[in-house]
Amino acid sequence: MRIGIGYDVHRLVSGRKLILGGVEIPFEKGLLGHSDADVLSHAIGDAMLGAAGLGDLGGHFPDSDARFAGISSLILLKDINKTIQKAGFRIGNIDSMLVLQKPKIASYINEIRNRLSECLNMKIQDISVKATTTEGLGFTGTGDGIAAHAIVLLNAKE
Repeated sequence: MRIGIGYDVHRLVSGRKLILGGVEIPFEKGLLGHSDADVLSHAIGDAMLGAAGLGDLGGHFPDSDARFAGISSLILLKDINKTIQKAGFRIGNIDSMLVLQKPKIASYINEIRNRLSECLNMKIQDISVKATTTEGLGFTGTGDGIAAHAIVLLNAKE
């Protein structure tokens, strides 16, 4: 077994869609980034790569590469999943946490888990997505950005 941790942050701005775990969340702002800026998928991808000892998201999908401009982060997760499988691993489970003051996303959690389970070909019960606020403190508390943490357990393929 191998364990990896991922963390990502993106700034909230007007004129962008808010995508979390591959799900578009209705909100007046979205996340700024080279891809769709899906902080949750980015944190999960970094945790997957880290657990396999294969670097990080930026090394595999640099923001200087036009091929990744506006790309769905679920496409990146699928690619990372293939990469870790080639390295001899499969995902055991994912535990993740979104840190944001707004919008409230409790009603979207199951849709996010379902989208991630389809993307990664996993059972939904092996994916945890939680959310918390920072009680108004810091950049997430003031609504300037959203952060995500993820921990991934990889098992050796049988």
